[in-house]
Amino acid sequence: MTESIIKLIVALLLGVFIGIDRELKRKPFGLKTSVIISVASCLITVVSIESFEQFSQTVLLNPEAVRMDPMRLAAQIVSGVGFLGAGVILQRKNDVISGLTSAALIWAASALGITVGVGLYLEAIFATALFIISVNLLPNFITKIGPKRLTKRDVSVKLIMDTNSKMTDLLKMIEGKQKVNSFIDLKVRELKIRDIEDNQQQINLLLSTSKEEYTTEIYYFFKKINDVTRVEVERL
Repeated sequence: MTESIIKLIVALLLGVFIGIDRELKRKPFGLKTSVIISVASCLITVVSIESFEQFSQTVLLNPEAVRMDPMRLAAQIVSGVGFLGAGVILQRKNDVISGLTSAALIWAASALGITVGVGLYLEAIFATALFIISVNLLPNFITKIGPKRLTKRDVSVKLIMDTNSKMTDLLKMIEGKQKVNSFIDLKVRELKIRDIEDNQQQINLLLSTSKEEYTTEIYYFFKKINDVTRVEVERL
């Protein structure tokens, strides 16, 4: 029992490392999803091992017992619940993916049900606590002690500019390389420019900024820039 708990803790720590790497690279597969999948996978593996050992002892005590794999049905449960989890994953506009953590929790809930069904109550309770900590407390803790990039979030900005505007000056202004009346910590991650009607240009920006920055302040920042006629800001 103690060994099983150690395995779950090690799985959580390794899942944290993978999740941080994905968070730093701004991937949809982030910290919470990584930890949940890692712990749930470990949990199912522990259940499989314990179930086999219990079944083996039953066969030794009763040689006439039917010889079968006790985890075959559980394996089908895991596969079936995976389809339910896939149903909550959504791809919104701007290529933003949501629902990964919910999908992972659905899959993890099936792992907990299998664990309780086998009779590993302490492991199930401990894993549930790890899941709750992973989703609600661990991300904030990692953000405080981890690299500065973990405190950033993405913002999508669409600008309509007059044709006589200078794109390079705009980018310098966004990243603070050219002085403006107010300064906001912004970093351009993606940029797309296209021509529209009336000889204007539409600029689509994916910006990285501090999680503490208000979306309204970003909106007013762009409204003050010369030659910008229209602004649309979306927090991702």
